[in-house]
Amino acid sequence: MPLAPAARTAVLGGLFCLALNAPALAGIVAQIDQSRQRMRVFVNGTLSHEWPVSTARRGYVTPNGSYRVGLMAPMWRSHKYHNSPMPHAMFFRGGYAIHGTYAVGQLGNRASHGCIRLSPGNASRLFSLTRSHGGASVVIRN
Repeated sequence: MPLAPAARTAVLGGLFCLALNAPALAGIVAQIDQSRQRMRVFVNGTLSHEWPVSTARRGYVTPNGSYRVGLMAPMWRSHKYHNSPMPHAMFFRGGYAIHGTYAVGQLGNRASHGCIRLSPGNASRLFSLTRSHGGASVVIRN
């Protein structure tokens, strides 16, 4: 028996909600909590790592939302900020990226121009995990 339009909409809405949560069940998901300045990395739905990060400082923005990692570069240089090194850069929304930083003393505090900074070792681990799993999702919240 076919579903009534209202029931079909409810089912599709439920499936859409499940789809939004699906990345946490497969592959790599990097969840960034800006209020705590922490990243939690899930591998196939299981918490694998938790690391301090630096997101946008006052006057800048790290966008909230869910994104897929696009361009990945073992070493990138910022075109906007004095050719600054961005080791293990993983871009997720235009010019925003997760990348390593040599300013490790700032990790755990808001310090960036909008990117999500990790220690070089943790950035390398995340980069390798992402490559080995064919991509990653990034979920950012305040």
